[in-house]
Amino acid sequence: MFTLVKKKKMFTLAVGGLLNATCGNATELIIAILALANNKVAVVKYSLLGSILSNLLLVLGTSLFFGGIANIRRQQRFDRKQADVNFFLLLMGLLCHLLPLLLKYAATGEASTSMINKMSLSLSRTSSIVMLIAYIAYLIFQLWTHRQFFEAQEDDDDDAYDDEVTVEETPVIGFWSGFAWLVGMTILIALLSEYVVATIEDASDSWGLSVSFISIILLPIVGNAAEHAGAIIFAFKNKLDISLGVALGSATQISLFVVPLSVIVAWILGIKMDLNFNILETSSLALAIIITAFTLQDGTSHYMKGLVLLLCYVIIAACFFFDQIPQHQPNGIDVGLQPMNNLGQVFSA
Repeated sequence: MFTLVKKKKMFTLAVGGLLNATCGNATELIIAILALANNKVAVVKYSLLGSILSNLLLVLGTSLFFGGIANIRRQQRFDRKQADVNFFLLLMGLLCHLLPLLLKYAATGEASTSMINKMSLSLSRTSSIVMLIAYIAYLIFQLWTHRQFFEAQEDDDDDAYDDEVTVEETPVIGFWSGFAWLVGMTILIALLSEYVVATIEDASDSWGLSVSFISIILLPIVGNAAEHAGAIIFAFKNKLDISLGVALGSATQISLFVVPLSVIVAWILGIKMDLNFNILETSSLALAIIITAFTLQDGTSHYMKGLVLLLCYVIIAACFFFDQIPQHQPNGIDVGLQPMNNLGQVFSA
């Protein structure tokens, strides 16, 4: 009987991690739809890319770092099966971004720019449908056929410790109260997101920061606050499987659900949005996935792994901070070339 209760609790925590990621990603979905309605394709691409990078490097890195510090005398372990599933899905999403990008470089001189853009758009829309199918299959895999892969791992050596924690832990609010709070905050974020989308270019001009830096770095830090807080709390309690479920699950959900859904919504609205995120952005995404995969390959964690992920995020943030290369988007607006801020001028002097 105790085993059944324990299994039910672990599965409930896994579902809670998925629900946390879903409500947290509502911000990105709302911003994407509002930006598409205003024909700001570049903002959509940048904000979604930034959300994936933030979850893989910032949220997960902070969780591993502070979790390792809080449990410095205990070895933190997690089940690799959950991470493996998320990583091969993220790699599939990366493939869908790479192919439209490579079309531009594979085309010969006989192919016109309009022909290349048309091929990239058609491929992106087809890939988006495939990505949505893959995400639906992932949900079935996670919640039904192989849900044991996503249950929180319990170590036999720590049973006494876990039992003490279980006795002390009591829910502050009930399930429906918590769900109501999540929905309420999501609605509030939706109202605020409309203001953010409308003022992002004005903020770029007044702050002297590029739209790419604001969308890729600053917006996701605020938008991923829910995942960030939840993942760190679970890491402090030595429940890394749940922290991974929040961070990796959120990145997977953005990559395989929100991104292709945005392409489909743009298609419906008659807006030409493809999966070509440009070479610098796509390369950052690829390296972030590879670095995180190597970090989690042995099923154990310590604070040094989290620190490395955080430092990688700082390097990528610095890259977009100093990036002044114009980025030509389908709407014809150059969003990468902005006046360099004072700090950037100091470093470039």
